[in-house]
Amino acid sequence: MASPIVVRYRIAVLLLIAAAGAACRTAAVADARPPLLQAGAPGQPSRAVGAMQASDLSQVQYTGADIKFMQGMIGHHAQAVEMVALVPSRSSVDDVRKLALRIDVSQKDEMNMMREWLQARSQQIPDPRAHHMMGTTLMPGMLTPEEMERLAAATGAEFDRLFLEGMIKHHAGAISMVAELFATAGAGQTPEIFSYASDVDADQRMEIDRMGSLLKELQK
Repeated sequence: MASPIVVRYRIAVLLLIAAAGAACRTAAVADARPPLLQAGAPGQPSRAVGAMQASDLSQVQYTGADIKFMQGMIGHHAQAVEMVALVPSRSSVDDVRKLALRIDVSQKDEMNMMREWLQARSQQIPDPRAHHMMGTTLMPGMLTPEEMERLAAATGAEFDRLFLEGMIKHHAGAISMVAELFATAGAGQTPEIFSYASDVDADQRMEIDRMGSLLKELQK
């Protein structure tokens, strides 16, 4: 019969072997888990991140650039709403009217969302008509007062052309604002901002394609 010391030694060895096996199985399970992915900015690929990095990303806070983007986009959307308000009395093209209604509904909803986002963070909510003030620097793609006057004075086919050209320019400006946001270090990383800015990029590109097709049809 083995001595008590030998027995205890054998038990200790068995426990070490069992622990090592459990560690290997845990590592194997961890290796089998799908990688954690961080979504890339529009047009950029996603990238794999470790568990620690993923935890850090969940703690990301909004930045000054995020606030500026939301404030600026309210004014940018406001002009688009002014543009589509001209459509019912100046255009008889059904596709243009449908497009205008889509823009009107979506951008008003987004403006309300942006106001709520800013209010929840005790940030200033800008006057959506601030771009009418003298000396105000227009954001990318926005129509000048002269361009807006020309649009308001047009009717029929001329209005449709000016409206589609102006809205394509306007949408392209919004896309450039999204690109500027994502190009700013640390900006556009919170789930709300990332999701919204990415949606703006995708939606505006889709509508630009649609408006380009409409413009070609009207020019035939």
